[in-house]
Amino acid sequence: MVERRPGLTVLSHVVLILGIAIVVFPIYLAFIASTHTRDAILRVPMPLLPGGHMFENYSAALLGADTQGARVVVGRMMWISLVTALVISIGKIAISLLSAFAIVYFRFPFKKIVFWMIFVTLMLPVEVRILPTYKVLADLNMLNTYAGLTVPLIASATATFLFRQFFLSVPDELVEAARMDGAGPMRFFKDILVPLSQTSIAALFVIQFIYGWNQYLWPLLATTSEDMYPVVIGIKRMIASGDAAVDWNLVMATAILALVPPVIVVVLMQRWFVKGLVDTEK
Repeated sequence: MVERRPGLTVLSHVVLILGIAIVVFPIYLAFIASTHTRDAILRVPMPLLPGGHMFENYSAALLGADTQGARVVVGRMMWISLVTALVISIGKIAISLLSAFAIVYFRFPFKKIVFWMIFVTLMLPVEVRILPTYKVLADLNMLNTYAGLTVPLIASATATFLFRQFFLSVPDELVEAARMDGAGPMRFFKDILVPLSQTSIAALFVIQFIYGWNQYLWPLLATTSEDMYPVVIGIKRMIASGDAAVDWNLVMATAILALVPPVIVVVLMQRWFVKGLVDTEK
């Protein structure tokens, strides 16, 4: 039993509130800046209450605004980011489920070596293999395409390892019962393993969606056309690299818009996400 101490309770709440403030305050400032004009943001002190230009700024960002000599249409960029994130997250889960299923339930030569070769790729960051990957995509004419943005990121050794560990915990009696009922390998996979893995799939989907949405380095190399820029690249392009003034109100409006899809995914799948991380029942 945990002893209740008023002083410790107050201290824990103070630390929690400070942590929330540190995380939320920059987002609040970005939202406030997105509701003012550029000149109002540059005044000292900066306004801390919402302004009257919210609809104007967000409309300009979504529908397209001329910033730094280029027309940035955030709506199109968010669509590209959404497609990229969905393909990456769904692709990672599908490939990892099938590869873990094969490693656990099938017998084939050098099975352990294959698994450890997959596992070793966890030690290779994207930066190590980014140049050969770019060369392959360029030779296949896959630059400035959705395939070029997603295919190199669609496999996950981490997800394969997690699903393998989960499949190993499935009781052998369940496998034998399915075999006695005449269930083939794919039916066992589809009707038993996938439903049992729902919470793990949901947790991985949230993580991989955010991973795909926040991609910056690979899209920076794989896209040279403005029509294929994701929203993260769009935010960078809106910030001045020379002497031109930055429309910080539009930049902050774009940043707030870029936060919306990941937040929606986390909120909608919060229960499944938490359950997938902590639930150990099979």
